[in-house]
Order: sequence, then structure tokens, then C-alpha cells
Amino acid sequence: MATDIRTKGLKKPVDVTEYLFARLSQIGVKSVHGVPGDYNLVALDYLPKAGLKWVGSVNELNAAYAADGYARVKGIGALITTFGVGELSAINGMAGAYSEQIPVVHIVGCPSTVSQRNGMLLHHTLGNGDFNVFANMNAEISCALEKLNRPSEIADQIDHALRECWLRSRPVYLMLPTDMVQQKIEGERLNTPIDLSPPKNDEDRENYVVDVVLRYLHQAKNPVILVDACAIRHRVLDEVRDLVDKTKLPVFVTPMGKGAVDETHPCYGGVYAGSGSLPEVTERVDAADLIITIGALKSDFNTAGFSYRTSQLNSIDFHSTHCVVRYSEYPGVAMKGVLRKVIEQLDPKRMEAAPGPKVLNEVKENRDESPTITQAWFWPRIGEYLQENDIVVTETGTANFGIWATKFPTGVTALSQVLWGSIGWALGAAQGACLATQDIGDNRRTILFEGDGSLTLTVQEISTMVRHRARITIFCICNEGYTIERFIHGMDAEYNDIAEWKWKDLPFVFGATEKEARSFQIKTKDQLESLLKDKDFNSWGGLQFVELYMPKKDAPRALLLTAEASAKNNAKMED
Repeated sequence: MATDIRTKGLKKPVDVTEYLFARLSQIGVKSVHGVPGDYNLVALDYLPKAGLKWVGSVNELNAAYAADGYARVKGIGALITTFGVGELSAINGMAGAYSEQIPVVHIVGCPSTVSQRNGMLLHHTLGNGDFNVFANMNAEISCALEKLNRPSEIADQIDHALRECWLRSRPVYLMLPTDMVQQKIEGERLNTPIDLSPPKNDEDRENYVVDVVLRYLHQAKNPVILVDACAIRHRVLDEVRDLVDKTKLPVFVTPMGKGAVDETHPCYGGVYAGSGSLPEVTERVDAADLIITIGALKSDFNTAGFSYRTSQLNSIDFHSTHCVVRYSEYPGVAMKGVLRKVIEQLDPKRMEAAPGPKVLNEVKENRDESPTITQAWFWPRIGEYLQENDIVVTETGTANFGIWATKFPTGVTALSQVLWGSIGWALGAAQGACLATQDIGDNRRTILFEGDGSLTLTVQEISTMVRHRARITIFCICNEGYTIERFIHGMDAEYNDIAEWKWKDLPFVFGATEKEARSFQIKTKDQLESLLKDKDFNSWGGLQFVELYMPKKDAPRALLLTAEASAKNNAKMED
């Protein structure tokens, strides 16, 4: 029998795709999102052998959103698209994952290496023989990009990309040619897991930063802690919890950091976003003589239009790649090691701080005599409806800003896309988040709050939810269009209007039976109260769609302030 030259010198030959999918499984991916296309079809045949579930979505953009939501709950996500038409449909979702620092592995099935070398005039190309143009587009939104063209290098390329994806918490891009899918590579290395442990700081530099931090921390008379999104993305929530527990300092979160701190903790003081915060929160943070920020992302919507009144002179900033103490920056000293040593070495007896404001769901305070459901009343009332360990997904718009007024029970995971802010993201993200709970095995409630305007962009993803029997409750806020845009510009402009759909019928339009889904139309406070108190509604194991009506020109306070600041920024001109 002739020896297969492809296996020569290999101790345990495995196909490239078998290796790739085994590695995905090892790092925590159990479900893979995407859309089939002829350049990835053979690769998709390998998913069952690796124990991976093919989710499938109605289009690549929704699949990218779903992989993003999946990664936020499971730790890492994966997306498979086809060359050109597929990957470009997904590129907005991948840009959002890059912007928001979400680890997603994007695998692109592409034409064979032979076709590429010969510059063949193939479908899904630009017709110019350039097979690198789409990879070049993705290079700016990927922390690693690998073209899997040479079998001798592919295992190293895969392992490197997956490690970078995990450690840097950003998307990676793998280009898989059709003639590489079944090539043989060394499978014995699968016995050794990829090292996902973060690199350690230089000990001397780390110890120096720790000493500086402790000196200012022990000298402070009125310090506070502010937790932001990168504390979640770069996995330092244990350190955050231990720091709060030991210091007993008031702790606040940014809009992007919501859910990073147990909101039932006695030290929790609420959401801080500059002038968009509640007055008592703004007053307390602005009065601090030392602000310890952990994982800050000071974008416009995360700061209510850059309205912080804090000084860098009074700040210690911990980041995933560096630390900043007042005006001194320490590059290459990552926050995790520094935080752990600060927690171990600080003296709580030397800590001083006035308590922060008490956070409550102010339902009665915001209830008026009208039957109309208002934004001011709705969001605190949702705080009483939520249960421990729920997953709460909020869409860019009223929901993103309204949720600031909701005090969470213990263990709630909050998903939002405040920085990238792609309208329609939340529906796909909720699908991915829910499937992640299925893969974890806890099947927690996933609850989505999305406006009618946003929902129109990605509504087809409800069919994927139905197909996978997702446990999701969708609150569709029906307020006649694009509310956040109205408050930025064009309150009564036609371009901010949408068509009125039969919203509550959508689950059934997309194939759900009455045993799989339920719908409700809610127009008054009393109707909503009755629904939120209903035991079946709270424990339902399938899809629920709530058509919820609110006034067209009503918006959360934080949205009004941020929209005003955004309009001013948009109108700024050079002197």
C-alpha cells in the first residue's frame, strides 16, 4: 500500500478542520453561529465529530451579533461565514465585537489555494483576481489574522490565533481554503491544551506600581471605586469583588460596566456617567479625592457626552495592558496582578470613606395616576420583576439608558452595546446569550428590551430562537420609531418613523406553535403589573413576546441628557 505523503512524519494525523474544531471545543465553544456557503460546506461536516452544535442564522450579520452575545456569556464565541458575500455581511458585527472587546473566532471558508494563485475569476470575488481584499478589510478589526495556506504551519497559526482571541478579548480572523479543509496535520498536540493564562507582569515593575497605589490609597480621605466594561472583558471581577469587600469603599459602575458589581452589596452606589447620573451619584463621585477606575472605556455614551468632572490628578486607572496613577503611566503592567497584590497588602484600618448613596428601585416614587406606561416608572418596576442570575439584554436607545434606573438582583448579567451602538444588535445577541446558557446547562432566563425601530432591522432572528427552543422573553417597546434619533435631531421628522407591524404575531409568523411561544399586548400600568406578577409568565420555559406601548416622545432622563450632548458634539465646528 502506498504511503499517503500527507501523513508522512505525523504521529497522529488529523484533518485541519478536525483540529480547528477540537481546539474551539477545548477553549469553551460549544455552539457555532454562521450561514452555510459553498466555500465552507465541507468544513461544516466536521462540526458533529467535534461535539459542536451548528446554530445557523438567517443572515451573517445576525450570526455575528449572536456570536458576540454568546461570547459575553460563555467567554468566547465562534462564527463561520463564506468568502466575500458572507464575511462582508458579518463585518459590522465583527467591528462591534472588536470595538467592545469581545472574543469571537471568525472562520471564513474561501477558495482553494490553487484558485487564489491562479487568480481565477470566481463567484463571490470582485472579479479582479485579488483574494486578499476581504482579509485586508478585516485586518483592522481583528487582533490576529491567519491565512491557513500551508499544512506545516496551520496548527501553530490556529493555536496562536485562539490564544490571542482569549487574552486580548477581541475577534480573530481565520481564512480556511477549501483545499486545506481535509489536509493532514499533527493531532498529537491536541493532548496539550492551549495556554490561555495571561502573561505575568515584570515583578519589580509590578511591585513598584503596587507600592505607589497603596500610598495614595492609604492617604485618601474620601475614595471611591468605579468599575467599567473592561473589568468584565478582561476577567478581573473576582478582584473587584475582593477589593470592595476588603476596603468597604463605595463602588459605582458605568453604563457599560453594569452587572459587574453585585447591586445588592451594601457598598453599591449606582451608575455613574457624569452629568447623566442621578444627582446624588454625581455629587458623591465628583466629591471623591481619589477615584479608582477599573477597566475604563470613556466613550461619549458611556460618560453622557464626556460629562465627567473628575480630574486625572485624583485618579488611579487600572487597564488590561497598563496602569495610570495620577499622571504617571506604567505601560506593560496589567491590572490583574496589581489588583491582586493591592488587595493582599492594603490595610483596611487605614481606609476612610463616606458611604455612597443607597440604591433602590423607585417604583412608587415614579408612578403617576395615568394608566400610561412611562419610562420613569417602567425601569424601576423591571428591577422588581428581575430574578437572580437573569441575563438582561438592552438595545441601543431607550433601553440602554433606561436600565440605569434598574437595580439588579444578585448575579444578573447585563449585555449592552454602548460603544459600538449598532441598531438591531440586541436581538441577535439575546439569541446567542440564551444558547450559551443552554451550553452551560443552567438555562437561565434571557430577557431582551428592544424598541420597535431596532427590532425591524434584525427581526428574522426570532426564527432562530424558535428553531432552538430558546428561553427568551422579548419586551418590544412600541413607541413609533427611532426614539434616540428623535432626541438627537428630528423629533417629528419622517425619517425617524417606522411602519406599524402586528408585533405580537411575530413569533408565530416565524414558525412558533402556541406550545412554544406566547404573546401579550400591554398598554397600561395595571396590565403590566398583572403580567409581571403572573407565575407562569415568570417561569415560562420558551419564547415570550410582549408588545409594550409607551409614549412616542417619552425617554429616560439619561437619554435626554446624552442626546443633548451628542447633538452639541455633532454640531461642533472648528474655530
